[in-house]
Amino acid sequence: MSTSAFHAEGVSVRYRTRTGTIDALLDVDLRIEAGEFVALLGPSGCGKSTLLKVAAALIAPTSGRASLGGAALTRPGRQVGVAFQKPNLLPWRNVFDNVLLPARTLGLPMEHAQVRAHELLTLVGLDAFARNYPAELSGGMQQRVGIARMLLHEPELLLMDEPFAALDALTRERLTLELQRIWLAQRKSVLFITHSIPEAVFLADRVVVMSARPGRIVDELAVPLARPRDADTLSSTEFVDACAYLRRHFQ
Repeated sequence: MSTSAFHAEGVSVRYRTRTGTIDALLDVDLRIEAGEFVALLGPSGCGKSTLLKVAAALIAPTSGRASLGGAALTRPGRQVGVAFQKPNLLPWRNVFDNVLLPARTLGLPMEHAQVRAHELLTLVGLDAFARNYPAELSGGMQQRVGIARMLLHEPELLLMDEPFAALDALTRERLTLELQRIWLAQRKSVLFITHSIPEAVFLADRVVVMSARPGRIVDELAVPLARPRDADTLSSTEFVDACAYLRRHFQ
């Protein structure tokens, strides 16, 4: 039997506050297979980002177990790459040096990392902007730099927390297509958080739906769409039906 890239088994997370306790997650079971793209949908405050932090080993479950490749997740490691809503690029470093940042923090061989950084900038279509600074880039270009940086150390699992939420609609649609292209080239395991049902259906192999807090998994949908997907996919019967099925959870 193959080992999953990520596995949450009965994961619950409880936060203590000055006014009491908050149950963020309750008995969550989620398996992401190697090379699988999983999108996570749920209402605001349902614990989606908490589950992502568990997968990144930034917080420990109050109960249950989280593992990567069969090994318990106990601390952040190079097996995981993370992209947040904002790419958080260092403004005093150019694009190339921002992509190289994980190599410096993880102590990776610099010569190999530099070759990898050039390859990734080509992959995300920014090789001509390697010496530019973040302030000279559009929001969408900055997000692509963040994706390249996330991939530099070749993590097994990519965690993406609404990476396109701050972008305008046209840029978001364009980057959705770009992310599919990048994923098809890299075939990493992905946990992708979004509030957009169409975005989830377009990108994912499987869409997982969470309830309101405390977050529990209440449904999942294997997306019945062939790859690669393009603009015509958005008007297909299969796409429209999948979106309608998922939307029932939020009406």
